Amino acid sequence: TQFDDLIREAKIDADSLSPLLGKKSLTALQTEIYRLNTDINKLGPVNLAALEELENARTRESTLISQLQDLNEAILTLENVIQQIDRETQIRLQETFDKVNQYLSEIFPVIFAGGQAKLELCDGKILDAGLLLMAQPPGKKNSSIHLLSGGEKALTALALIFSLFRLNPAPFCLLDEVDAPLDDSNTGRFCELVKNMSKQTQFLFISHNKITMEMAQQLIGVTMQEQGVSRIVAVDIADAIKMGKRDKQPVIQ
Repeated sequence: TQFDDLIREAKIDADSLSPLLGKKSLTALQTEIYRLNTDINKLGPVNLAALEELENARTRESTLISQLQDLNEAILTLENVIQQIDRETQIRLQETFDKVNQYLSEIFPVIFAGGQAKLELCDGKILDAGLLLMAQPPGKKNSSIHLLSGGEKALTALALIFSLFRLNPAPFCLLDEVDAPLDDSNTGRFCELVKNMSKQTQFLFISHNKITMEMAQQLIGVTMQEQGVSRIVAVDIADAIKMGKRDKQPVIQ
């Protein structure tokens, strides 16, 4: 009766055990029972909340997978946008580069009364490449701006600056002693170029060169008639010319 109760509690069909009778000794069965109990004890206490934790883990996994897909889509979108920006930037930069080269090829011969200058791209793509300024004044065969004299370097730099100004004219331009390394002939050509550019841009320049100052429409200077006391003197050239003509007129009595 006790064995029947144990079998029922274990929910085992007694008929399914009948074929096993006599195949294993009692000692072998007890050894196997002991081994199984030991393995069960090694598993530790049963986590009754394991199913709930598994469900929470699956829900979190689903959320993370959804977020990962969103991130991958965002990365793909950003990569496409970056590629589009690179393409548009490359096109616009190439157009700007070509226009500046065109203006440089027009302005440089005016300043130097001949010769040629151009911008060249160093090795690499236009978005990453450096720029090399090549200048050849008339009568010279040099291949780099570093081989020019100080005055020629200054004029070449001015040609490049004015080329950029023609590309995108600014309201005004400030030049500080740019004519210092120039001789009289180069200063004259520089002044003619500034006069032409002044139709679009107002030039403010600091200079001690008399040729350059003669080009100005208004002069502002600093004088020191008394030691340690500075005074600003402004002269409007147009008004001064009118005043001079008026003083020269004969007086009729």
